[in-house]
Amino acid sequence: MTTQLAVDENAVLVDVSNHIATITLNRPRKLNAINKAVITSLGDALRQAEADDDVRVVVITGAGGNFSAGYDIANSSVVASPDAATAHHYLSAEAALTMQLWGLAKPTIAAVDGWCLAGGFDTVLACDIVVASERAQFGMPEIRYGSGPVTLLLPYMVGQKLSNEIFFTGDSFTASQAKDMGLVNRVVADDELQKAVNELAAKIVPTPLPILKFTKLGLLRAYESMGLRQGVQANLDLSAILNKAVTEEGAEFFRIVEQDGLGAALKWRDKRYGTTA
Repeated sequence: MTTQLAVDENAVLVDVSNHIATITLNRPRKLNAINKAVITSLGDALRQAEADDDVRVVVITGAGGNFSAGYDIANSSVVASPDAATAHHYLSAEAALTMQLWGLAKPTIAAVDGWCLAGGFDTVLACDIVVASERAQFGMPEIRYGSGPVTLLLPYMVGQKLSNEIFFTGDSFTASQAKDMGLVNRVVADDELQKAVNELAAKIVPTPLPILKFTKLGLLRAYESMGLRQGVQANLDLSAILNKAVTEEGAEFFRIVEQDGLGAALKWRDKRYGTTA
């Protein structure tokens, strides 16, 4: 049986079938960039999936051949914030959504195709299992336009040295490289992604829901005993200050966004770093 959950269909699509809730970020023309509607609708969808005893596995994916390019910086409340205190308010909502996904009582699988950057990458890091297509590309490019990670999960996944390189350079990397780092469980052919995710979810579904919940709770507590939640909160406070730091480069980037659009600003940014990614 297939059912539809009541959420904003313009922001996310939600389908429940065979004990699997599939939540699809649905802004393909914007590379599924995360805006206020996505934050609200994804949060609602996660709450409904968690409360539905028919759901045992939650799959997160993106429409149109990409997972997500991250937060919608062209229409960002954080960027428009007049000061760090206001930025902190909006960043808190973004971090809360990622941590809601992290702490979901049921197993989660990220199905990643195409671009998976910044806040989109944070979303994937918050999932329990990651399956990626061969063409998937990951990265944390925020530093290149004067921003930083909202939810600092990466150091707990790959350790200090790799985290430093990823955050300091803003470089993107392939699904194969992500698998070598331990960030991806499986890399599959582009046209096999959905099949691979369905097969993996089907292996989890037969387990009784209480067993799944307590198993996941134990795994979460193992990470949180390392200080994960405290680290996320500490970074959130610094992220608000970082996002309101005044630099010539940051001012020029957002001047170009306002005058010529985000695409032109990204080209300007990438030229500075000698890359087209």
